[in-house]
Parts: sequence; structure tokens; C-alpha cells
Amino acid sequence: MKKERGAGRRLPFPSYRRGRKRQRGYNIIPVETTLDSIGDIKVYQSLRGYRFSMDSVLLYAFVDLERPKKIADLGAGSGVVGLLLAKKYPRASVTLVELQAGLHALSKKNIDVNGLGERVEAVRADIRGFAEGAGEFDLVVSNPPFRRAGAGRLSAEDERAKARHELELTLGELLETASVLLKARGRFSMVYHPERLVELIDSLRAVGLEPKRLRFVHGNAGAEAKMVLVDSVKGGKGGLKTEKPLFIYRDDGSYGGEVAGIYGRRNPAARSGSS
Repeated sequence: MKKERGAGRRLPFPSYRRGRKRQRGYNIIPVETTLDSIGDIKVYQSLRGYRFSMDSVLLYAFVDLERPKKIADLGAGSGVVGLLLAKKYPRASVTLVELQAGLHALSKKNIDVNGLGERVEAVRADIRGFAEGAGEFDLVVSNPPFRRAGAGRLSAEDERAKARHELELTLGELLETASVLLKARGRFSMVYHPERLVELIDSLRAVGLEPKRLRFVHGNAGAEAKMVLVDSVKGGKGGLKTEKPLFIYRDDGSYGGEVAGIYGRRNPAARSGSS
């Protein structure tokens, strides 16, 4: 991931608490953050909490809608996917929906630092039952928790645990909200774990979202898939296209050409820079 000068160093922000005056509308921003860049956007992230990774960037690149007018990012975190899409589609309005207070505050900061306040809005809300603009969105995207509650070891960091495990949101609840928000023939794009692909397809169809396109993501040509990207259409007809697999790394550990292009690198980075 490309970092601008000074990225990765600790950047102190005031720790706001109840009763203190809010500064520029940001509340509960983590005390220590880093300022990173991906493509042509800048992203403040918590130093120790949840940080976006390659799955978010690949989800952004997977979206192929021509001219969406309204986009929603469910579980937006610090806003990286929605902000990248706002740059990709300069006439679209984007709504970033995030429940966790610290991540929501960072997403608001990131909207401002990228100069996208006129088209991008950050909403702190529970995705379950969220219906602002129901039936109005052309595109909904999400990078949801992959693991069921109780599966695997929970991170000691609360932000990370909630981002990785279904502690506050199940797959079915996410998909139901996505379907409600989309207009007829609207698109829902997400990244998920291949282990739960059958469950995902069944759950999508249960809420009227028909899978139309999928792509498996592998660490390298000899590895099993570690992610799957899925694009569905609300009220779509049957017929699923499986795209060629995406390999993140070459045999020498550098980024493959497609991934290097997404990150905007001439000389592909080594594995150590993949986060």
C-alpha cells in the first residue's frame, strides 16, 4: 500500500469524551492514527484498531457499474471503499454506513481530507433495519465480517473483533438491508470467504438478490482461494458468470500485474507492503 511521507508514524488526535466540545464534527477519533494513501485518496486509520486490507481494495476494483448515481457502503469502516468509489464515479453520491463510533469519526475525517464533503456522507447507524433512501440506490457494497460468532479466536481489539466476526450483524441481516436499499435491477457487490460461498448464494437469493458474477482471489497460482468477490442484481434472472481467478502475488513474492495496477505501482511491492 502506498504511503505518503510520514505515513505510518503516530499522529496524535485529541481523545474526545462525552461532555467535551466537539471539534469540526469529529467525535471519538482514536488517540493514535496513521495517514496512508491508496490510489488518489488519503485515509486516516487507527494505529491499533481496525485497519483496511486488500479485500477492501479488491472489492472497489471489482465494481464495474457504468454510471451509478447513488452508492451505499454498508459497514464502511474508515470509508476506504466508498471514498475510492466516489473518486471512480465523480457524479455519484455515496453514503457510508458504520456503527462503531471510532470508525465513523474517522470516515468523517477522511471525507473532509479528500475534499468529498459535497457528495459523500457518513452515517452512524446499525445496518440492521437501516432504510434511509430505501429503494433508491443503484449500487450497494459491503466488506462484512467473514467469520461466524464463536468461530476462531477473537481479536483482543474490539474494533477488529467486530469487523471480522458476526458479533453484531449476521449475513442474513446484511443482505436483507442491501436488498431493501437497492432499486429494481440495482447491484450489490461484496467480498466474502469462499468457505461460505454456498451459504452466501442461498442467502442472496432468499432476499431477491441474484448472483450474476463472481471471481475467486488466490494468494498465488498454487494456492487455494482466500476470497471471493460476488456481484448480484436485485430481481435479476438466473445465469452466473465466473471470471478468471485473480492472483495477488507472483512466485517471487511481488504483486501480480493486475494488483500492482490497482495499487498504482510501477514496480510491484513485496509481500511486506500488502496490508
